[in-house]
Amino acid sequence: MRYAAIDIGSNAVRLLIADIIQNNDIVSFKKNTLVRVPLRLGDDAFIDRKISEPKAVDLVKTMSAFRNLMDVYRVSEYMACATSAMREAENGSVLVNEIKDTGIDLQIIDGSEEARIIYSSHIEQHLGNKKAYLYIDVGGGSTELSVFADTKLVASASFNIGTIRILDNQDKEETWEEMKTWVKTHTRMFKAVYGIGTGGNINKLSRLASDKEDKPISYAKLKSLYEYLSSFSLKDRINVLGLNNDRADVIIPACEIFLTLMKYGHLRQIIVPRVGLVDGIIQTLIDKHLLPTLQETAISR
Repeated sequence: MRYAAIDIGSNAVRLLIADIIQNNDIVSFKKNTLVRVPLRLGDDAFIDRKISEPKAVDLVKTMSAFRNLMDVYRVSEYMACATSAMREAENGSVLVNEIKDTGIDLQIIDGSEEARIIYSSHIEQHLGNKKAYLYIDVGGGSTELSVFADTKLVASASFNIGTIRILDNQDKEETWEEMKTWVKTHTRMFKAVYGIGTGGNINKLSRLASDKEDKPISYAKLKSLYEYLSSFSLKDRINVLGLNNDRADVIIPACEIFLTLMKYGHLRQIIVPRVGLVDGIIQTLIDKHLLPTLQETAISR
């Protein structure tokens, strides 16, 4: 059995095809295929408030290709979500209808739904009870924040602060202040708060910091990485450090967002499980289609 997740983000569009594994009452998934296309829809949406015709054509072509791939892999269930760029594009709903003609039903989700899907993988439950965590997902157009304590969700919020938005000078100082205030307000009651970071940029930073997945990154280490990366020109980050063209520029504002949140949340360290929205979508599909059946089976025993 295979499920698929499509994430239409502000920087890139992703397709994850995952193999669903059932072991008695436990359901998990293994990543089979991940395709990433750097369309940069945010460059249009945040400045012109509209997805341009060339990028709209590329998006529809990409969705058609994803539909064909899902058919070839015999995907039984899928979910397609669009986030910040499509939320702000005036022609977002028009594009949803055009994409429907490719055989893909696309949902434009708001920030709160995006946050819910992201933390649906319940990563915090595997990190320890009696602890507080600030879950941070940094995208091209927005940053989703959630506070967990004793594995329970305490508060969540979405802010229009993202890497593409910053590069395009579309971030606002008052939004930064709102985000800082929110973090301080919702973390100050805890003696210690740990960070959980998701998104393509923090995943890359984690790999640069250490080969080991889930190894925490301290504030000092992240700041050192930021200073190191900033010492190179954009061209050298691509040619010397080997970063992808569409990663070499956004990784700098991503560092700035994470460092700001770590500072104002007094985070001791940030754990990077190297997952993203597509992982949360797969888990959402499992929760919707498989867990109810398993629960019914358990009750009937």
